[in-house]
Amino acid sequence: MQRVCDFLKKAKTYYLATDDNGQPRVRPFGTIDLFEGKLYIQTGRKKDCYRQIKENPQIEICAVVDGDWIRVTAKAVENLAIEPEKHMLEAYPSLASMYQPGDGNTVVFSLENATATISSFTKEPVVIQW
Repeated sequence: MQRVCDFLKKAKTYYLATDDNGQPRVRPFGTIDLFEGKLYIQTGRKKDCYRQIKENPQIEICAVVDGDWIRVTAKAVENLAIEPEKHMLEAYPSLASMYQPGDGNTVVFSLENATATISSFTKEPVVIQW
C-alpha cells in the first residue's frame, strides 16, 4: 500500500473514474493519504463525485510516472471519523480555503478490497492487493 501511495504522490495528479448511472466519469484528483493502515482519497460532499461514489462505490484510479502507469480498482468506503479528515488536510494545506475537518463538506474514503497494478512497456506488471 505504501508503494501505491508513493506512486500516486509522485504523479501529483491521478485520474479517478466513477459511474454516473452507467456513464463513466473521469476527473483529475490529487489527494492521497496513508493513515492508520488505510489508503484514503478526499472530496467534498457537495460534488457530483461524492454522489456517484455513494451510489456505486466501485472506483478506478489511473496515473503515469516516468513511463510507468498504475491502475487501482477499489471499493471507496466513507469514513465519518474526523481524524482521517484532519490527517488528509494536514498533508494538503492548499485545500484549507475549501475544506476544514468536520465542516460537513469534507469527506474521506478509504480504498478497500483494492488491486493496484503497476505496468510499463518494458517490465513485468507488479500487482499489489489489500
